[in-house]
Amino acid sequence: MQEAILWHKERNGIRCELCNHKCFIAKDHRGLCLVRLNKNGKLYALNYGKLCSVNIDPIEKKPLFHFCPGSTTLSIGSPGCNFRCQFCDNWEISQTLKGDEINIPGKDYTPEEIVRMAEKNNVRIISYTYTEPTIFFEFAYKTAKLAHRSNIFNTFVTNGYMTVEAIKKIAKYLDAATVDLKASADPEFYKKFMSVPDVRTIFDSLKQMKKQRIFLEVTNLIVPQIGDDVEKCRKVAEWINTELGSEVPFHIIQFFPSHKLTELPMTSTALLERCIVESKKAGLRYVYIGNVPGHPDETTYCYNCKEPLIIRNGMAIKKINLEKDRCPNCGLKINIFPC
Repeated sequence: MQEAILWHKERNGIRCELCNHKCFIAKDHRGLCLVRLNKNGKLYALNYGKLCSVNIDPIEKKPLFHFCPGSTTLSIGSPGCNFRCQFCDNWEISQTLKGDEINIPGKDYTPEEIVRMAEKNNVRIISYTYTEPTIFFEFAYKTAKLAHRSNIFNTFVTNGYMTVEAIKKIAKYLDAATVDLKASADPEFYKKFMSVPDVRTIFDSLKQMKKQRIFLEVTNLIVPQIGDDVEKCRKVAEWINTELGSEVPFHIIQFFPSHKLTELPMTSTALLERCIVESKKAGLRYVYIGNVPGHPDETTYCYNCKEPLIIRNGMAIKKINLEKDRCPNCGLKINIFPC
């Protein structure tokens, strides 16, 4: 148990300021994430250093296609979440905590151990992922700070619901982020299927990440029948183009039935392709398909001369055809962060 950060006292309790739920937590109670406890007038993170998943992955799995392409990353995650997605594919680790647990499941690690593990395996990136990194923010922050001292990059795979204050806190040590949208950030979908009252703060988070110069990629999970409006996908792409820039990679992700929504089918490839076409019409230069290995829209092309630059098959890189961050054919600078 570690004293938490980003909170303040209010009458008869504590206000957590880590994510945009901004839970009011009475004495001996927890926030919605179930891992932050008001104990004797202080807020504690019960899950500090408790990791349920530690693996070395391709960076493309995050998915980060333009940040250190072809690299590996040490991926870590802690139990719990601040969302209640009915379709979560990691629900066994994100949605199984109980409100009366003091001993959070997971193996104990220190930030020093995580950084040493990355160094030992010659991995230059640590990714905070699998579950929402906001809910293990204290551990992520200390690990990321230590990692930077060893010239190791840090990335978040996040739902984007962290507060602006949380982003400012970690921005100095956070090099890249994948922000995962669902159903084109439709407000009614978020309320009904994710128990999230207001999606607008996610867009505020995206703008703040850009302001803090965090390398951004955005995903959009297309959920068939209940969250597959192509027009809404196009509007999200237009917003990204206007507010973040046309060169931000946008991933259109295929849905697989899981958790409480197993009756739904997978998203059809044809529907994903329509979303890709509309997103490109909205002005985005790098739009990718996700969860459809071998599809042509996994490849990065130069938007000027159409030269294939990074050829992928799923999470595997088949060929990188770049001169640092430039197209070898026409010399155009590409929005690539090389390692």
